[in-house]
Amino acid sequence: MRPLVGQRKRQCWRTAIGAVLLSLAALAIPGFGGSAQAAGAQQEAALGPILRAAIHDTGCDEHADRFDEEVFVRLHDRQLARFERDSGRRLQLLTQTYCHAQRVTRKYRTEKRFALKMPPELLLAVMDVESRFNRYAVSSAGAVGLMQVMPFWPRELKVENRLFGDTDFNIRLGAEILGYYLYVERNDYVRALARYNGSLGRRSYPDLVLGRLQARWRG
Repeated sequence: MRPLVGQRKRQCWRTAIGAVLLSLAALAIPGFGGSAQAAGAQQEAALGPILRAAIHDTGCDEHADRFDEEVFVRLHDRQLARFERDSGRRLQLLTQTYCHAQRVTRKYRTEKRFALKMPPELLLAVMDVESRFNRYAVSSAGAVGLMQVMPFWPRELKVENRLFGDTDFNIRLGAEILGYYLYVERNDYVRALARYNGSLGRRSYPDLVLGRLQARWRG
């Protein structure tokens, strides 16, 4: 009987190890198994057509409220000066941030009939945490630029060279990605931000961004 017991134990171990390896594969391969819990880190297949459309979007939102935009710029210019000394670059960054937040919000309202809650201040908080407004920032994982866009889709779409220095393009893609996660999570900031960071199920990154939003970018 002893050899049989040993054989069963070995079989159990093989099954357990196989399950662990399968779980690791599900986490590592984009879209594997379709699990919402394993999704995130800007890897979902659904982002493909969204980013393709964003790449060909040459303009900002022509319907933007110029008065609100001016208020936004004036309100946050002094705070942004802590990170960017050049006033022209600050104006450019704040205008682009406002533009793309409004554009993505309007897109979901008209195309999905969904009231996306993505104020431009939230994008500023993400940039603050992700890159400290360094347009040339590159993380150890390969994320690039102000919004630390992961290189998977830009590389596939052959536009990765535009992620460096091109603030409008970087903010545009980052806003599209975060907007998609907010839509998927029905405006749950904690879960959407965790997806953006690839840390779904953990609070550290969302809490950091939301804390920065309240401390620096709420006006």
